[in-house]
Amino acid sequence: MHRFVLAHGFTQSARSWATFQRLLVARLHGATTIAVDLPGHGDAEPPADVDLWTSADLLADRGGPGVYVGYSMGGPIAQLVWRRHAERVTGLVLCATAPYFAGRRNERRMLLGLTGLATMARVAPEPAKIWLTEQLYLQRKTMQWEPWAIQQAATHDWRMVLEAGRAIGHFSSSDWLHEVDVPVSTVLTMRDQVVPLRRQVKLFELIPDAEAFRVDGLHDAAVASADRFVPTLIRAIDSVVRRS
Repeated sequence: MHRFVLAHGFTQSARSWATFQRLLVARLHGATTIAVDLPGHGDAEPPADVDLWTSADLLADRGGPGVYVGYSMGGPIAQLVWRRHAERVTGLVLCATAPYFAGRRNERRMLLGLTGLATMARVAPEPAKIWLTEQLYLQRKTMQWEPWAIQQAATHDWRMVLEAGRAIGHFSSSDWLHEVDVPVSTVLTMRDQVVPLRRQVKLFELIPDAEAFRVDGLHDAAVASADRFVPTLIRAIDSVVRRS
């Protein structure tokens, strides 16, 4: 029986996988899918601090053995699950993600901004949550996302979300990705305005024998372009299952 553990992206939640889970279970009879709200997102219990290593340990503990599927922020977390708990990982599917996220000057400036906002949120959490929800996120997504996605985003602990963003900026797996010894598929979002395509390609190139699958979509393709993203993701997963 196939088992798939799903790690969502930054500012998303486990519910962003709902459509895909139904299709995957229908396609692979007997498949088990486990979608986990990562720290600071959705209904997850807020930790004292957020870092990707702790998130990877939590995901491995709740997910158990199986294929780990990571989207955007979930990509480095899935990579770290393999790095820290290799015995639990039978394959990886890495979507709209990269081996590092703060290589350019403007990205480093954004990282500093997230750190400052996270500090502000610690001092005044409720006003910061209201302001961030209304100004930085929901207004930009209202015209693109389904109502359930907007409502789910409003439940986040935004201080923890900002902490997660800061942690993403410090992540790099470039030095050890060549050691990955399980089947890997990468899903490239071809018009991604958040994780540059060249960086997604770099991830593919660093992992031995990885296979690449392409989606004509922006960074939020999993939600905003689900009709294109989900079939491509299923092909990527089929590839990992076949090679396993």
